[in-house]
Amino acid sequence: MEEPFVSPDDVLAIDIGATNIKFARVDAHGRLRSSHKRRPTPHPCTPERLVEWVVQRTQNFVIDRVGIGFPGEFEDGCVVRPGNLSRVGGVGTEIDAALDEQWGGFALEQTLRARTGRDVRVVNDATLAALGCCRGEGTELVVTLGTGCGVALQVEGERRRIRDLGRLDFDTGRSFDQALGERARARDDAAWRTDVRGAVDALAKEFDASMVYLAGGNARRISVDLFDSVPYEITIAGNEASLRGAARLFR
Repeated sequence: MEEPFVSPDDVLAIDIGATNIKFARVDAHGRLRSSHKRRPTPHPCTPERLVEWVVQRTQNFVIDRVGIGFPGEFEDGCVVRPGNLSRVGGVGTEIDAALDEQWGGFALEQTLRARTGRDVRVVNDATLAALGCCRGEGTELVVTLGTGCGVALQVEGERRRIRDLGRLDFDTGRSFDQALGERARARDDAAWRTDVRGAVDALAKEFDASMVYLAGGNARRISVDLFDSVPYEITIAGNEASLRGAARLFR
């Protein structure tokens, strides 16, 4: 077993990304039992291939509950759009239309419950990060920065459904994923920071956010000093917010 400690209240938290998949055992309060682990996301990432990955991973844990963040638009247990998972070789490669079609409407949550025999609950990855960092007060905006980007919104602790930003236009010729994702950061870190500041400001203004959290792997590369003199509070929630949020799926 990968984790020796067993509690009936524990949750296997899985954060699926376009490049890597993070996972960890967390307690009922979302505290990690040990350091999270990371594995490459399989590509081409067909629904069956991802399901098989999760099935094999759950077999390493004596645990009944599994909380998963999915990196695309996800509602009522089913995939609406798969985000970057429909790119044949991951971010930077072309979208495979046939793969995109396979994902559309796929009942991921129900399939995983049937295949694993566990209580599996799946939400969008930014939504899961919001569960891991939001306080439940005021209007809270979560922006995830990783391979691509995501956004979630809570108002007085209630989730509000908003558009999936990833493939939408950030500016002329670039999507939000292209402007705020890891490839843009690696190419020009200073320009990336400027774009992050501009995007966060615009989103905070649009939703009248009183609090903004930056989560995901690249949140650690941002300093709160970048947001000097803004009318909202800014918090760097970090890379494990989504894993912490998995426990709240079962409350």
